[in-house]
Amino acid sequence: MMKRVMIIAVIGGEEASAEVAHLAEEVGRELARRGCTVVCGGGSGVMEAVCRGARAEGGHTIGILPGHNAVESPPNDHVEFPIFTGLGFARNSMVALSGQAVIAVDGAYGTLTEIAYALIHEVPIVGLDTWDFSYHGHDADRILRAKDPVDAVEKAVAAAERRPRR
Repeated sequence: MMKRVMIIAVIGGEEASAEVAHLAEEVGRELARRGCTVVCGGGSGVMEAVCRGARAEGGHTIGILPGHNAVESPPNDHVEFPIFTGLGFARNSMVALSGQAVIAVDGAYGTLTEIAYALIHEVPIVGLDTWDFSYHGHDADRILRAKDPVDAVEKAVAAAERRPRR
């Protein structure tokens, strides 16, 4: 029987400071070192950095893009397998649900929607310098907090391994 590859979704903003891009790139490198495939939104910022890191270590990358084609939604140069959806922001649910766990790095409102999709569908989520909120009736501890990229990957992989297959 062939062993299934672990896919980890990495989410974050289209714009990223140098510090945030460095974090995302290190997440990508660490995921690739562990044999994980990265799935992300395929664009710029955190998405480009995580793909760059993964590919630098020989890892594989999937980009789930909002447009119908590469003219409308050009994938970053480090996306190995682009998937064009034509769904706009609705593709965020596909990104969050395609990983066996999710790592959120920084991010804006699109990232917040992906965090919500992961929480709704009980996909384990690890936060690295990302949204922090508390709201009555919401268990904020469901977002596992990481102190650095290696910690984020360790927590995501462990959570993915514990996750029951459906």
